[in-house]
Amino acid sequence: MTDVDLDDEEYEKHREAGEILAEVRDEAAEMVDVGVSHLEVAEWAEDRIRELGGKPAFPVNISIDHEAAHATPSVDDDSTFGEEMINLDIGVHIDGWLADTAVTVDLSGNDDLAAASAEALDAALETVEAGVDTGEIGAAIEGVIDGYGFNPVVNLTGHGLGHWEQHTAPNIPNRSISQSTTLETGQVVAIEPFATTGTGKVHEGNDEEIFALEREGSVRNRQARQALDQISEEFKTLPFATRWLDTSRASMALRRLKQQDIVHGYPVLQEEEGELVSQKEHTIIVTEDGCEVTTRSR
Repeated sequence: MTDVDLDDEEYEKHREAGEILAEVRDEAAEMVDVGVSHLEVAEWAEDRIRELGGKPAFPVNISIDHEAAHATPSVDDDSTFGEEMINLDIGVHIDGWLADTAVTVDLSGNDDLAAASAEALDAALETVEAGVDTGEIGAAIEGVIDGYGFNPVVNLTGHGLGHWEQHTAPNIPNRSISQSTTLETGQVVAIEPFATTGTGKVHEGNDEEIFALEREGSVRNRQARQALDQISEEFKTLPFATRWLDTSRASMALRRLKQQDIVHGYPVLQEEEGELVSQKEHTIIVTEDGCEVTTRSR
């Protein structure tokens, strides 16, 4: 269970992260257009977060069409946006206290799919208050997405946000479930409906550009040791991108660290080729009679 005994200063850091994130999300979404570089948008957003006084909580995720999560540009990525469905998932932290948000920018002409996840999030937020079972929130999400004729992605969930932890309890399902947990006042939670034209179950693809520290360890290879020092000091347990590492031969260093189970990777999660996925996400603080949305546009 997420720690609900945070002090005022810690909640303020959550709020500050959310305020920065709302601004960066809206500005980054405005940049997305046909012909614009994925890498340019990702690096601009990450730099803007730092400029505003925060740090990226994870690499900017740019998921295209059938992709749902964990896609971020490589250091030499030359991909540009086309007439596609694009999901931007961005995170900010202040001293390890997090905010997480996502938005769909639809250049594909599938407005209904983008609306389905957005309205599902609105329905979920209206359901939230202390004492509500997470299954009720999932039912609200599922009802909206079903009403549009699409499927919720059932093996991705919303989640709690801990200190230096991007995913903690409670999980917030995107469908109705019988066994669920009860929200408590003060919990910090990210709710993120995914709507899809596909089956509603994503699987791992082959691409992997995001990693996180699994455990401390020692390595003899100089590049791997240099990478591990940066990971432990700068990112701690939060996800990071290969392109964030200062060491030469970063991919080789990560392979060595992964072989020793010191880091783990996040393969891109995706629906079947040809399907589409939309996403909308806010971070909230649960209150007695509702919730405070920390990532809403000001």
